[in-house]
Amino acid sequence: MVDSSVKLFESQEIRSAWNEDEEEWYFSIVDVVGALTESQDGRKYWNKLKQRLKDEGNETVTNCHQLKLKAADGKMRLTDVATTEQILRIVQSIPSKKAEPFKLWLAQVGSERIDEIIDPELTLDRALETYLKKGYDRNWVNQRLQTSQVRKGLTDEWERRGVEKGKEYAILTDEITRAWSGMTTRQYKDLKDLKKENLRDNMTTLELVLNTLAEVTTTEFSKASQPEGFEESRQVAREGGSVAGAARAQIEARTGKPVTTSEKARDFANLIEDVLETDYELTEGTGEPEGD
Repeated sequence: MVDSSVKLFESQEIRSAWNEDEEEWYFSIVDVVGALTESQDGRKYWNKLKQRLKDEGNETVTNCHQLKLKAADGKMRLTDVATTEQILRIVQSIPSKKAEPFKLWLAQVGSERIDEIIDPELTLDRALETYLKKGYDRNWVNQRLQTSQVRKGLTDEWERRGVEKGKEYAILTDEITRAWSGMTTRQYKDLKDLKKENLRDNMTTLELVLNTLAEVTTTEFSKASQPEGFEESRQVAREGGSVAGAARAQIEARTGKPVTTSEKARDFANLIEDVLETDYELTEGTGEPEGD
């Protein structure tokens, strides 16, 4: 199992993936090279360096893997990755004043993962820190992290009820979203003019609260009625979402304003997308390489 995420080295994003079976971090080489060289085109720099290392018979290059990671255009594309040990060898071939700080950062990332396995709460603490570094309001972040915990509880319940991950999860999510917001997930993203960005990362606090209410209610309804399979869970999803839908209607009637808005992260926090964990919305990757 591979869990992908984004790490920050001196405010620069380093795409990474944790291989649970191997208990090993893999890092995007292009991102590492870009961070160390401050190059506008880390891919081009890496291609030249890779060829030179190959000509020198460097085994590190030939042993590199490729993984699908989210590219700048939002698509999942194959990109060269390397383990911590391999990255350290590559760093030795790059003249950079940032080499030593990067080595320390790399050691810290490895240490943090071990700590998180021992104490899972540290994962939430570091997620909080990452959101705050990107400029999100602390109250918003606390609510956002709560939605992640609620979502995990919901998907665990779906798994127990025999719902299949992927498409069926996405359909049930659409049912919940439509029931409380009046829109499908895609329509909601269109309202906010989002493409591949994470919808939850672009919700206002009130939108997050109602979305959380919809999902936690669906979880509780499912535990109570114990549906079997996808179709029965679909009806429960509609019922759970409708509870939050009724709350939305009451709020709008009292305030005279719509709860769902076109506001997104850059509007209320001057920020964008994809800081955290798993996005449970259905996305399709092309598997295309990032470039030569």
